[in-house]
Amino acid sequence: MRIDKFLAQMGVGTRTEVKGLLKKGRVYSNGTTIKSAKTQIDPNADKIEVDGKVIAYEPYVYLMMNKPQDVISATSDDMHRTVIDLIDGYQHLDLFPVGRLDKDTEGLLLITNDGQFNHELMSPNKHVSKTYRVKAKVDLKDIDRQRFEEGITLKEGQLQPAQLEILEESNTALVTIQEGKYHQVKRMFHAIDNEVVALKRVSIGDLQLDSTLPPGAYRQLTEEELKLLNYR
Repeated sequence: MRIDKFLAQMGVGTRTEVKGLLKKGRVYSNGTTIKSAKTQIDPNADKIEVDGKVIAYEPYVYLMMNKPQDVISATSDDMHRTVIDLIDGYQHLDLFPVGRLDKDTEGLLLITNDGQFNHELMSPNKHVSKTYRVKAKVDLKDIDRQRFEEGITLKEGQLQPAQLEILEESNTALVTIQEGKYHQVKRMFHAIDNEVVALKRVSIGDLQLDSTLPPGAYRQLTEEELKLLNYR
């Protein structure tokens, strides 16, 4: 990889700014000054430094966000604030949300620049479960649990069986689904003559939302968490 491309991708600066750093002799590869933007380096093996700071190669990034309400799951939008707008320091990596949460839905959202990671989690063939905490308009009953387990029917046809765990407050439940159809949880509740008042995703597969993350906050996934998603 060319040194100027590497440094630009790692957020050191624009191509023009990087060339300026090179000309001033502020960039080193394995202890040797580099001044040509065309110099080829191995980002996995070479030690690259700028002003004495080692620039680690980070081709992919995996973030966990506690998505707040009133923010949309998109990379850009002319009318609304997006989840990418909430993130600082990774703009050079072309991040995008893994799947989506509705504007008024909060909770666990993964953000990456790894297309394969997105495919592994969002492909219908992968059957990765998603669990939501739901506050309903009216109390839930055992018959509702049974209907979820049998598979709710929407206009697209019958859904896969889902789990409805009614909590101590009988209008609150944990709902686990395998699919990710448009407004699925809300439409499932409409199908049982109920309505979703509040919706929060709390897990994807075995990965739980970090309870210490306030709405709008994010952090990198750990290696252990990536393993929970079967991606390590």
